[in-house]
Amino acid sequence: MQNVSLGAHYVVNLPEPDDFAFWRERARGLIQCDVPPDRVSWVEPGGTGDLFASEGPSRGERRLPVPPEDAREVRASKRFLQLARKAALHSDPARFGLLYRMLWRLQSNPRAMEDKADADVRRIEELDKAVRRDAHKMHAFVRFRVVEAEGGAEHYVAWFEPDHHIVRAEAGFFMRRFANMNWSILTPRGCIHWDGETMRESGPARRGDAPGGDPVEELWRSYYASIFNPARLKVGAMLSEMPRKYWKNLPEAALIPDLIAGAQAREAQMVETGGKDMGDKPETLDAVGEAIARCRACPIGELENRAVMGEGPRTAPLMIVGEQPGDQEDVKGRPFVGPAGQLLDEYLERAGIDRGEAYVTNAVKHFKYVPRGKRRLHQSPAAKEIDTCRWWLEAERDLVKPRVILALGASAARGLLGRTVSISKVRGEPMPLEGGAELWVTAHPSYLLRLDGDAREKQAALFAADLAAVKERLAELGA
Repeated sequence: MQNVSLGAHYVVNLPEPDDFAFWRERARGLIQCDVPPDRVSWVEPGGTGDLFASEGPSRGERRLPVPPEDAREVRASKRFLQLARKAALHSDPARFGLLYRMLWRLQSNPRAMEDKADADVRRIEELDKAVRRDAHKMHAFVRFRVVEAEGGAEHYVAWFEPDHHIVRAEAGFFMRRFANMNWSILTPRGCIHWDGETMRESGPARRGDAPGGDPVEELWRSYYASIFNPARLKVGAMLSEMPRKYWKNLPEAALIPDLIAGAQAREAQMVETGGKDMGDKPETLDAVGEAIARCRACPIGELENRAVMGEGPRTAPLMIVGEQPGDQEDVKGRPFVGPAGQLLDEYLERAGIDRGEAYVTNAVKHFKYVPRGKRRLHQSPAAKEIDTCRWWLEAERDLVKPRVILALGASAARGLLGRTVSISKVRGEPMPLEGGAELWVTAHPSYLLRLDGDAREKQAALFAADLAAVKERLAELGA
């Protein structure tokens, strides 16, 4: 091992502040010459961290000792090398000295990096984490704006202000992601340019060198507003992930204050629909029908079925709500046309209620079933599916504005109340709903079809009494 004078001090001038390979080569040679960390100074070009400084060794670097031919092999753990590559990109001017000190220690203690309480290990991990975070921000917050290049071709330009020396290291990410675009990323630490075939570098830029906006940004803002999820909004976490320093370069940032302000109202809307953001409510019944035909917000909509819209006068004083379409309703595209619907018509006629003057619909708009050969067996919708479809039921109710609503079965009641109730406990008495309507709850006609004997007679009498009470209430309201 070469002996080094105790008074010797070596200066290593790095050609570029992100050149880990250069540092690694020089550090290996110094270790082999047994030069301790306190005898080495690592200097970035100009001391300012320029990305594109002049290359080549300085006069001071020529003084570095040359390792002997029998120099020992320098040891470095895999974990050290992984962290050091990122840590070397940090803007801390002491990073290369820190890395050399750790490399020096690894020669006598190969497991030094395993000590999580060690101050040097913790600091290297902090540098690595900060660089990774900066790279993540660059991936997330670079926004290209189109400018017209020579010959009328489109060229995309973005402005970004990294905290660390990550621009060259992240060039490959953007080259792979935007391989078919001609683009430039301008930063105060240096710029990168891609023409579809070759990556080129240039010196630092100023904010004014980047364009201020383009027509595509309006489309992007509309998209951003549409995917904004108010139920997951946490302002503190958002500011941590998207600090305000980036906002000035993000076209969507101008929307954020208003989106935050309206988040509470949109979250309440999503609670009504089982956590789904269904967009704006349709303004006409025809629009509701078109929307439910497209709806795939729950698994029922993914089955081979058709959406069944409500039917009846658009100003009907009575709304009758069932559970969901059955097999025949799905085939014909109309509510209550199967056996349960025929039984309902019979009891409505006995009670003196004209079905043609009522608006008839279902809490769930698609038929839920399981296939059994050529048959489709009815399955009751789950609570979450009812809650999701409540959005459409409320849209119908808002447009029809009925005075009285008759819920046939527990599923229909949940679709209107947002909670499950016991029919035996609530039937026969009106419940006020928001908006002024009264809710009456009774059994579903299909329940009667499943009974026989005395049980059917008893439930049929209760069902007839419930309809008679609804008829009487409509007369009292003058409807």
